[in-house]
Amino acid sequence: DDDDDIPQLSSHTLAALQEFYLEQQQREGMKTSQEFNQYSIGSIEEDWQLSQFWYSDETASRLADEAVVAAGKGGRIACVSAPSVYQKLKEQDGKDFSVCILEYDRRFSVYGEEFIFYDYNHPLNLPENLLPHSFDIVIADPPYLSEECLQKTAETIKYLTKGKILLCTGAIMEEQAAKNLGVKICKFIPKHARNLANEFRCYVNYASGLD
Repeated sequence: DDDDDIPQLSSHTLAALQEFYLEQQQREGMKTSQEFNQYSIGSIEEDWQLSQFWYSDETASRLADEAVVAAGKGGRIACVSAPSVYQKLKEQDGKDFSVCILEYDRRFSVYGEEFIFYDYNHPLNLPENLLPHSFDIVIADPPYLSEECLQKTAETIKYLTKGKILLCTGAIMEEQAAKNLGVKICKFIPKHARNLANEFRCYVNYASGLD
């Protein structure tokens, strides 16, 4: 039988493949529809090679709302390696705050002047117009669960913030987060659009709405 030599996909693989193509079609459909919002989560797809994992819609909304309250009226918010929170903040167009995104992935340069290229390996290599202690709150999500990555990102956070810090990282980083930034773990459990193997938590250094 000639068919014997044709590799057969398992039903599980076939179902996963069909789901992938369906998702792709839906994304393309969304991109061509008039309702497409360039700030919606998923408008720029995750790049796992850059350790990118977007928050769930609910988590991004909760963190964005927290940042707005913490920043106060007319406040300035910096999102360091936290693009899905930036996108949620931009969906609240018209609210009385300003926001910028510091990100290594240059695809986010589509957001214009609010995009600032950022490489945590060079934590203070920032534009001259990004003045020290000029943000009411900094929300940061270091891309890697390593002591070095957290230490270097912490340098950036401390340079930017007037005081308030909202850090999102793994539960295993609790001790290092306290040591580097003086933040404490919150009760709120952040979720991702795709489940991560590592337990993820939020940390703050102020009285927040996340407890």
